[in-house]
Amino acid sequence: MPRTALTSPTATAVGPYSHGIAAGPYIFCSGQTPIDPATGELLTGGVRAQTDQCFDHLFGVLEQAGLGPEHVVKVNVYLTDMADFAEMNAAYEARFDDPFPARTTIAVAGLPLDARVEIELVAERPPA
Repeated sequence: MPRTALTSPTATAVGPYSHGIAAGPYIFCSGQTPIDPATGELLTGGVRAQTDQCFDHLFGVLEQAGLGPEHVVKVNVYLTDMADFAEMNAAYEARFDDPFPARTTIAVAGLPLDARVEIELVAERPPA
């Protein structure tokens, strides 16, 4: 199955990977950290602001594929501190409508650039 790379106009890759890959009906978005597109630096502020920035990057990838948040079927969230769960969850809830995508939230020892959150997702194109 061929792969088609997708990019976000706001995200910066910090390694050799694509922001997203279209493969068949699915869009697989790489994990995004909260890099501020204006400065190229990690966004300062709380986990709510960092979560919103991650979703801005991810939804930019989906937009390149002609999709939106309503097409997301699975989200993986990585937090460096589970004490940030409620703040992340509030930002997450504001980005999606019911029924919400399936989700896994995992506590990790560290993330690139000392981010407090990283998010990846999978979306599906609607049948033709």
